[in-house]
Amino acid sequence: MPLKTYLIILKTGVYLSFISVFLVFKNLLFPYITSKQIAFNILVEVLMIGWLALVIKYPEVRPKKSWITYGLLAFFAALLASSIFGVDFNLSFWGDIERMLGWFHVFHFFLYYLIIITVFRRWQDWRNLFIVSIIAAFIVSLISLFKIPYSTIGNTAYVSGYVIFNIYFALILFFRSRGEENGKGADWFISALYLAAAFIMLLVMRVTHTRGAYVGLAVSFLLFFILHVLYSQNKKIKIYSFLSSVAVVAVVGLVLLFPESNLVKNSSVLGTVTQISAKAVTFQTRLISWKAAAQDFPSHPTLGSGYGNFAISFDKYFDPKFYSYTPTETYFDRAHNNLVDLASTAGLLGLITYFLILSAAGYYLVKGKKQNKISVNEFILLICLLVAYFIQNLAVFDSLVTYISLMLTLGYIYWLVNGSEAEELTSGGGLTNKDLAVLAIVGLISLTIVYQYNIKPLMMLDGTIKGQIKFSQGDIAAGVEEYKKTLSYETGLDRDSRASLVNAVNARQYNLSSIDKQEAKQIADYTVSLAEANVRLNPLDSMMQMQLAQALNTAASVNTDDPSKFSFYSDRALQAINESIKASPGRVTIYFSKAQILIARNDKDKAIETLKYAAGLNEKYAEAACYLARVAIYLKDETTGYAAMDKCLDLNGSTYLNPVDLIKIALGYYNEKKDLARMLILCERWSIMEPNNVQPWVNLSLLYEQTGNKDKAIEMAKKAGALDPSLKSAVEEFIRNLEKK
Repeated sequence: MPLKTYLIILKTGVYLSFISVFLVFKNLLFPYITSKQIAFNILVEVLMIGWLALVIKYPEVRPKKSWITYGLLAFFAALLASSIFGVDFNLSFWGDIERMLGWFHVFHFFLYYLIIITVFRRWQDWRNLFIVSIIAAFIVSLISLFKIPYSTIGNTAYVSGYVIFNIYFALILFFRSRGEENGKGADWFISALYLAAAFIMLLVMRVTHTRGAYVGLAVSFLLFFILHVLYSQNKKIKIYSFLSSVAVVAVVGLVLLFPESNLVKNSSVLGTVTQISAKAVTFQTRLISWKAAAQDFPSHPTLGSGYGNFAISFDKYFDPKFYSYTPTETYFDRAHNNLVDLASTAGLLGLITYFLILSAAGYYLVKGKKQNKISVNEFILLICLLVAYFIQNLAVFDSLVTYISLMLTLGYIYWLVNGSEAEELTSGGGLTNKDLAVLAIVGLISLTIVYQYNIKPLMMLDGTIKGQIKFSQGDIAAGVEEYKKTLSYETGLDRDSRASLVNAVNARQYNLSSIDKQEAKQIADYTVSLAEANVRLNPLDSMMQMQLAQALNTAASVNTDDPSKFSFYSDRALQAINESIKASPGRVTIYFSKAQILIARNDKDKAIETLKYAAGLNEKYAEAACYLARVAIYLKDETTGYAAMDKCLDLNGSTYLNPVDLIKIALGYYNEKKDLARMLILCERWSIMEPNNVQPWVNLSLLYEQTGNKDKAIEMAKKAGALDPSLKSAVEEFIRNLEKK
């Protein structure tokens, strides 16, 4: 096959890779992630067959020696080493479904880079590639602006990172088109289109509100002007750049000095800038995660805990203060800081090789500028792009769209230094029989990989959703059967599918009593086997141990008719939950599960003792106090229960109180105490839980009357009257009496 044909096929494949940005197959688990990554993997694996044939037949097109390539190779080798010697090889190598950032998946981006630097050999090639990338990002931006902020990407932070790359790609094309100087009017029109695309993508920042991206982009723009002051040969540009630098600094300074001004408050962009503070909730929770990583770092400084295993360090040193900032999203599988994440999971080796990539890129940019292979404008733009990327990654981590864009950036720098417009390619020597045999073997291996590690996971992901649908319809048995079929594919990503079934069954423990006893026991046993399989992957995983404990407790609950089996499962549940606590002693919610296991064992005193300890880990955590109150009152320990209930209500934790019967019991207690304030809170909760029940609205009207809030008393009375027309006359009389006071 002619060289030109090879190049066309491979270039077309690279262009097609941008379709992955838009893929969202709703029939898959985590569709915004899995749809894209698996499709990208398949494409790259198929393209690699053609790439190998190309570099064998035409030796002159093989990638040239480059520190960027060596840096990437060293980086992925470091990640692989950390995966092999880490705590959870399965998670490191395959990743999880929510992120799809296991070594197997991210290594495809290196292969993608090799294809790019091999087949994009002239400026026209790169111009077309940038245009395709910009068009994709432009469409993503329009969807983000006019439909939904996270667009087809699924996460606003990823959208922000993606558009940053493409804003700079558009600016590269703009300056290139201006520099062609061929005098054609159409060039100005095209230049305007590039600027318009960049501007539209810049507007996306107004809806994504990603502070890391704001900072990265702002610093890169400031650097853009500073570098023009230093390197531009045009005096006017130097002056304008200097004034722009001063203006940027002044605007940011004024915004930070006067954050309460109307101008700042009415601007989504400036308003977001003011939220960049050490006091911000997201910063505080991330700071806790970074401290955990620092505490665990001495345990494995060279290779880390294992690529992608940040959760191990986070759980091990989880600080209960975390709940003071947010009671949700308490499981961090990523540090939300690329440097911390790499240092923690891939150690110094991973961090050093990461910096080697960026250093190599910087070295070639400086070298290319000195050799006049890179213009001043492109030198500045690419430096600013890398700075923006680096800074925004201090608050997030890479995804498919940023990895693709990074490979384009590194590939372009490689071409600027190594490419030649005048390069002439000769005909290759042809493929020998030995070459053909090798390619046949490689092709067979590649297609096997496509099926085994992409097609089968797709079927597994689809089946997982089908199983979840069965569960949502209340058909537990059918849901389990769907999962059994799904998990028969035996893929590297089965962990999350297994976990979803375990969670589904654990959440429906009482529903098992509605089906045949023997079938319920079989389902419970199957669930336990799946939870055990997950724990075997990493016994130090606190969440997996907790899920196993809950599954074993469920199995114990369906075996209450057999004391020996109940004890067998319950003893193991207690052992598993203790392992979970050992792996994350500061995580309060694990103790809730332990208390449930102890209650099932009729060990009420230890259950309350456990919950008291949990509540003491963070005195300001409302859910812990509410949980203790609920259990203690249920177990007739009213002294402990109502002391905890006081704290629960005072911490505004009423949303954690259920069922309604508990609310009614507590109302009786506080009524005797004449504690109107807490009665109001409880009645408000009751009205939310049973909005069509007239009683809480009547109670609220009376309570508000007693506390002197006439307006609220009238409002509540009217709601009661609307629900029960028979109360109309009583409500009218109540309101008249209130108005006389």
